[in-house]
Amino acid sequence: MKTYCFLLLIALSITPVSAKTSIAILDFELNDLTLKPKTATEINRTASIKPMLEKELKGVGYNIISIDLAAQNIANSGFGYLFDHDDVAAELGKTAGADYVLVGRLHKPSFLFAYIMGHLIRVKDGQLIGNYISETKGGDEKLTLKGVESLADKIDKDLDNRYTPPPPPKPCRVRCAYH
Repeated sequence: MKTYCFLLLIALSITPVSAKTSIAILDFELNDLTLKPKTATEINRTASIKPMLEKELKGVGYNIISIDLAAQNIANSGFGYLFDHDDVAAELGKTAGADYVLVGRLHKPSFLFAYIMGHLIRVKDGQLIGNYISETKGGDEKLTLKGVESLADKIDKDLDNRYTPPPPPKPCRVRCAYH
């Protein structure tokens, strides 16, 4: 019995400890192609995406790495640069000590819908792991959150596969906000 316990302790001590997967999420850019671009409402909505996504991924155990906005701005040579240059985004993530970096954009071609887009890049080799798009219809916070949940689910499927998006709300028997 003592030998068995001793062997069990040795086996547990040499079992690798799995570290949390770390992701640096950059601030999302707004690409507003509507006739009235970059309103305060859309700028605020775009700014809300990163914290929502961080909350969703952190809630299932991902380690969220902060990258200073000044460092992001220095690495970004202009609108869309980091979104289009995986190697530069990977270097930014490597400097922060992340395993992955997510570069995001809110693409708004119409007043009726928008796309929350993301590029997930593996930092160690600068490889694009995933190119994600989640469509949102309308601009209210609940709909944006549903788009973010969809994005989190897609990211997680390519990484640790532990995220389950919340179920849709149950229909109301009386007229409510969902009808």
